[in-house]
Amino acid sequence: MDKSVLKSLRKLVKPHRVTRGKDFRLEDHDPGDTHDIGSESKDEARELLARGVEWLADAQDKLYAQDRWGVLIAFQAMDAAGKDGAIKHVMSGVNPQGVQVTSFKAPSSEELDHDFMWRCMKALPERGRIGIFNRSYYEEVLVVRVHEALLAKQKLPAQVVGKDIWEERFEDIVNFERYLARNGYLILKFFLNVSKREQKKRFMERLDNPDKNWKYSTADARERGHWNAYMKAYEDMIRHTAAPHAPWYVVPADNKWFTRLAVAAAIVEAMAGLDLHYPKVGPKEKRELAAARRLLVAEKD
Repeated sequence: MDKSVLKSLRKLVKPHRVTRGKDFRLEDHDPGDTHDIGSESKDEARELLARGVEWLADAQDKLYAQDRWGVLIAFQAMDAAGKDGAIKHVMSGVNPQGVQVTSFKAPSSEELDHDFMWRCMKALPERGRIGIFNRSYYEEVLVVRVHEALLAKQKLPAQVVGKDIWEERFEDIVNFERYLARNGYLILKFFLNVSKREQKKRFMERLDNPDKNWKYSTADARERGHWNAYMKAYEDMIRHTAAPHAPWYVVPADNKWFTRLAVAAAIVEAMAGLDLHYPKVGPKEKRELAAARRLLVAEKD
């Protein structure tokens, strides 16, 4: 990628990357921030997104061929923050063979018979592939924390459900991500930071547009009643689990075009540091290729 483009992407991403969460405050991050990109610069932003998506397609091809790194990308957000749209647009040019998207809903009875990380561990991408988690194991310190009645359904022995359970789960997650990083996984975590006002606007659009009615459920409205509890849970989650090897990106989500650009920029910047390249062919393989060429040349049409 052109160095000037990469520099622009890094500048765009830097304010939203959190690698140490000790002093993190969600109120310091504006959901409507667009880096002062006005309407006259939106075309340039879209062009930058297009170039990022194009570069990502090439990088994913090399990632697959090299078969060394695995990439895990997790998205967390309130409803209507734009997770699906961001995934669709940013991954639009990538070969489907090299990407797997897993959406995590309410756990099944089988999943509740295992530890809280089990279903996500099963969905980890192989080396050479990009794995995208649409929601993830972080639900266990978000929705389960806000609705503690869900914890009672997880069949945990009473002895292990103490006042420190959320800190213990943070510790488990941090250790898990450190383990993955030490085994050649690039980990990127995105919190799409939508405002309560913008969420309401998008909910109203779903209600007013018959083609979008299917996206809305009464549960969405009920969850809005827990908005403050969720914001507190998100803030605590980022404080406890942000790390240099597994950073959080707190991406402004009130403007979808900017959200998609910021997500693409973060992924491109991170993957640019992996030294991705096509495998080099050694002497033995070159002899085999030469033999294959001779066979093809000798064929009669």
